[in-house]
Amino acid sequence: MLKFKQLLLFSLVFIVFNGLLFYIGWNGWVFLSTAFGFQTLWLYSILIAVLSYAFIIGRASKRLSVFTSLSYLWFGVIQYGLILLPLANIIFFLLTLTSIPKETAILSVGTVTGLIFIGIYLFGLFNAYMPVVRKHEITVPKKKGNLDKLRIAVASDMHFGRLSGRSHLRRLVRKMNDIKPDLILLPGDIIDDEPEPFIEKNMGALMGELEAPLGIFGVLGNHEYYGGKIPQFVEEMKKIDIDIMMDDILKIEDSFYLVGRKDRTDKYRKPISELIESLDLSYPIIAMDHQPYELKQAQESGVDILLSGHTHRGQMAPNHFITKKMYELDWGYLKKEQLHAFVSSGFGFWGPPLRIGSRSEILQIDVTFTNS
Repeated sequence: MLKFKQLLLFSLVFIVFNGLLFYIGWNGWVFLSTAFGFQTLWLYSILIAVLSYAFIIGRASKRLSVFTSLSYLWFGVIQYGLILLPLANIIFFLLTLTSIPKETAILSVGTVTGLIFIGIYLFGLFNAYMPVVRKHEITVPKKKGNLDKLRIAVASDMHFGRLSGRSHLRRLVRKMNDIKPDLILLPGDIIDDEPEPFIEKNMGALMGELEAPLGIFGVLGNHEYYGGKIPQFVEEMKKIDIDIMMDDILKIEDSFYLVGRKDRTDKYRKPISELIESLDLSYPIIAMDHQPYELKQAQESGVDILLSGHTHRGQMAPNHFITKKMYELDWGYLKKEQLHAFVSSGFGFWGPPLRIGSRSEILQIDVTFTNS
């Protein structure tokens, strides 16, 4: 019975998916054949089919990884095609009710739709590859040791690999070092699944140029788990003095605790309350947790600063309406009792190298410690 239900669900998803692809492809064909006189429908159909299943093709072999990159670009076409094309079809229908010839209506509506697509991609590429530094100043009423102030640079969700490559990594290194942070924190999804592209492009040597006197620390995100090669990834980070914390705690400069949690993907990770129950809560506690699901638990456990990512703020509007419903804080800053919670939209991107309604970012957090 279960297998039958799974087969039924798969069949339904397959039919709906291919129906949507047919709708997008047909709209494209009508415009291209009208505007340029294309006649080879079979060749066009093969192209659409290859693009639509490029993700599966790319996963079949490392030699075909270029298809994975093509699939990411195509994902953007699918999302915005399903938004723009129904509007274009309605406008076309209304134009046909007037004296405007059908061919003129197709050319006019198709050209405008195509220009909007180009505008979306150019704007989205700019937002994805041109990161900003967002600055925050907070006060934590706890002071230990000789540390009065702490500057933290935070970057999450870099997804370094194929499309988020060496050039984007150079931007990270340059902008982070310009901040002159005391501490660099990387709360998850540092690589995009497998570490092989990161290694093949020798990105580790470039990332090793990051500088922070109190150290560079990160945690695992869900994509490091998806890649299934966590030990290899951790070893690559260790080579460049980046400590990946997995339910680990460090006391730094006898001034604050740094807590790094395993990702929520890991069913064996410890609850935050258990992880820090033995700590001296008179010390400031800074924690990294890739997915921002447990703000309340962190606050109740005594965490002072919580750093997360994962959401990408939806990455491509209107997806941000979904993330706002899913999380108490899907992007930005929230004060919750003593807890200062930060969720970054991420430095990189997943899938299409596009950001609409979001921007690649680094957080600069200036912390002042005071006696309560």
